[in-house]
Amino acid sequence: MLYPQERMYQEMTFLSYYLHWSRDEVMGLNHLERRRWCREVSAVNKKLSNTEQNTFEFR
Repeated sequence: MLYPQERMYQEMTFLSYYLHWSRDEVMGLNHLERRRWCREVSAVNKKLSNTEQNTFEFR
């Protein structure tokens, strides 16, 4: 089963927006690395905004 393309674009957009990474940098990450970076950025945003809601939630 392939990873959903829509989800991949969401992750790429999220990392590009928050970390100012280029398409090539984001595409250079493997699936697990990309998801890990999304979780880490979400955790920082959650802590800074003092909220329980994650910026990028995984379904």
